Parts: sequence; structure tokens; C-alpha cells
Amino acid sequence: MVIQRIFRAVIMGPPGSGKGTVSGRIVKRFGLTHLSSGDLLRANIKAQTELGLLMKSCIDQGQLVPDDVISRLILTEMRSIEQSSWLLDGFPRTVAQAETLDGVCSVDTVINMDVPFQTIKQRLTSRWLHLPSGRVYNIDFNPPKIYGLDDVTGEPLIQRDDDTPETITRRLKSYENQTQPVLEYYRSKGMLETFSGTETNKIWPHIQAFLSKKLFHQNEKVVGKA
Repeated sequence: MVIQRIFRAVIMGPPGSGKGTVSGRIVKRFGLTHLSSGDLLRANIKAQTELGLLMKSCIDQGQLVPDDVISRLILTEMRSIEQSSWLLDGFPRTVAQAETLDGVCSVDTVINMDVPFQTIKQRLTSRWLHLPSGRVYNIDFNPPKIYGLDDVTGEPLIQRDDDTPETITRRLKSYENQTQPVLEYYRSKGMLETFSGTETNKIWPHIQAFLSKKLFHQNEKVVGKA
């Protein structure tokens, strides 16, 4: 699909909700540029940039990276793709970050993946990661072509130390406390579209249909103006 106007979307969902898998499908199907805060954070830490060193210091001390630091990281990257349609993943995570984003550009829609926490707990114990790229696999529904190896590089996959039931419960609760106000913020603006389910492959067709309709409708308006 060729998008005739700039389209900007945010995707939200707890860790293990299938957000990464769906993001990849959205990028492939609709041609959006994927902007992941996690990928940017890892890249900046690896390159030892000023922001990367600052974020690593926060993480090493067990502190949350301040809103203004994360916002600077994302907004700097956004300048390089300001004429592109994009999908923002992992940002904003707080209302302050959402307000900062609003001050810079208009977001067309916010996709919220609502997956039961019990499903996520079961799912994460089957999750494997290619650490250098951040690619995520799941033995149950998104397995690698060769067990234990990354599809792209053939390098070994690892299982995260914090993918334990106790840690997962804590992370999900933290996500809920931090992100619920952001969901309410976008809901109040009429921008939030929630997709509920327990299986990514069953949620995806609904997200695809929603985006197809939204993009087609907006393209019609652009053509009508011409």
C-alpha cells in the first residue's frame, strides 16, 4: 500500500503483548518507518553518545530515565524522518512525554494492544531474544526457523533473566501504573483504538482492517482536495 499523505501512529501494549510482532507487520504492510525507543536506547548506549551515557547511568543505578532525556532521544530521531509516515513504539510512556510529543507533531491514531496479564505471563516464559537486534521470538506462536537461532543472522538466542513469573508480575504492574494515564490521555482526545485478545494472529487482522480503512479514508480526503 502506498500512503499518499504523512500518517503518524503510536502503538502501545505491555511487555509480551505481541507489540513487536504487530509493529513489524504494520511496517511491512503499510510502509511506515518503525521508530522504537528501545532500539534507539540500545543504539545510543552502544555508541556511547551523550544521551546514551546518561541513560546507561540511570539504568545502572536502577532509576527510570527522566522524561526529558527520553523525549530528547526520540524527538532528535524524529527530525530525520519528519517527512515520512511512522509508527512510534515504546514512546510516550508517561503523560508528560505524550504532551511533549503533542507539542511537536500531530498523531493520527494510537493503537492499544490489550492482552490479559495471565496470557502474557505464560507467553513470556516461552520468549527468546536476539540481543544485538532486539528481535523477539516465542516458541509457542512465533518460533525461529531453527530452534535457538536468529532467523536473520543465525546467531544464538537468549532468554532474559527477568522472564520469571515474579519479575514479570512486577513489570506488568509497573507498566499498568505508568501507562494507564497515557491511555486515558489519548482516549479523552478520541485517538485511542483498543484491540483485545489472547493471540497475536487473531488480533492482527482487526488492526490491519482498522489501519486500511483509516488510511484509505484519509487518502480519499487528500485526493478530494486535489
